[in-house]
Amino acid sequence: QLQASGGGLVQAGGSLRLSCAASGRTLSTYAAGWFRQAPGKERDFVAAIIWNGGTTYYADSVKGRFTISRDNARSTVYLQMNSLKPEDTAVYFCACESTDWPYKYKYYGQGTQVTVSS
Repeated sequence: QLQASGGGLVQAGGSLRLSCAASGRTLSTYAAGWFRQAPGKERDFVAAIIWNGGTTYYADSVKGRFTISRDNARSTVYLQMNSLKPEDTAVYFCACESTDWPYKYKYYGQGTQVTVSS
């Protein structure tokens, strides 16, 4: 199972760091990604990282503001979110074991709510 954490309420311009941890399996050997879904909208791709962290990929809407990283020793993937905007408000969740990198994965986890106030 994948579990995202670190969400919360933040003012516009603020920062949050999300974490994605795996239980029952390791993330260390798999590509991973972050997605988000706002109320009434479809799931959107946010960022992705290959298994060793050597390559990352971002949606245009977050490029330059968000950074994806990983700590394979802790089997954890992170999403550092800076300069947050109200339109970043969504449930954020992680995924692992890509089937069509960077957009599709075999496993998707539970999300964490991020709310950005104006």
